[in-house]
Amino acid sequence: REFQTVGEVDVEPDGAKVVRMDDGTELTSPALIMAAGGLPRRLDVSGETEFAGRGVSYCAVCDGAFFKGQELAVVGGGDAALEEGDFLTRYASKVYLIHRRDQFRAQPVLQERARANPKIEFVLDAQVRSIEGDEKVQRVRYVQRGEEKELSVGGVFIFVGFVPNSDLLKAHADHDPAGYLLTDRNMQTSIEGLWAVGDVRAQLTKQIATAVGDGTTAAVAASQYVESLRDKQRKAGVA
Repeated sequence: REFQTVGEVDVEPDGAKVVRMDDGTELTSPALIMAAGGLPRRLDVSGETEFAGRGVSYCAVCDGAFFKGQELAVVGGGDAALEEGDFLTRYASKVYLIHRRDQFRAQPVLQERARANPKIEFVLDAQVRSIEGDEKVQRVRYVQRGEEKELSVGGVFIFVGFVPNSDLLKAHADHDPAGYLLTDRNMQTSIEGLWAVGDVRAQLTKQIATAVGDGTTAAVAASQYVESLRDKQRKAGVA
């Protein structure tokens, strides 16, 4: 079904997987591959939505090359912010790492790498207030220790978290503290016959290439699973 919004995914007592659409339709299958993805956590500041795709980005690997030679701001204090900030120095002339606290929560090795990078400047204890510009991003305004300041930048990369859409699944499946579904090497979750692929699954990277690989593995595993169920039914004289 194309262009139908999924309301929830559940598992019946007999193991059947049920997809409930917002229009009331229910789809049932013995196997299901969940590729629900997720969304970057937003700053929810003025200009973030307006300049999305015009200087505001949530993926350095995807968009970094478009900002060659420019000064950029990276917002966040975790591993992703420091890793992506370091990556952006391949293209940017300067990267400002803006974090609302007075110290980063990223791994020490990532902090040391950032400190050693001459293109990176830390802006700590700073709260972003707005992202501004005309046709595209030109500056970011923030408050640092009670003083309003601004930086002239060509882009703002936001890494303040990622929210997997695993809450669509109403049945319990094993997941990590952030809500990412845990799978085996074949992408199957702790629920038999339910696979998770892409950004909804706990993994190292969030890239199209890895999601495609996940999907290929899950598709083969799911096909084999369905065939095994059919074999059991034939042997039992059901089909």
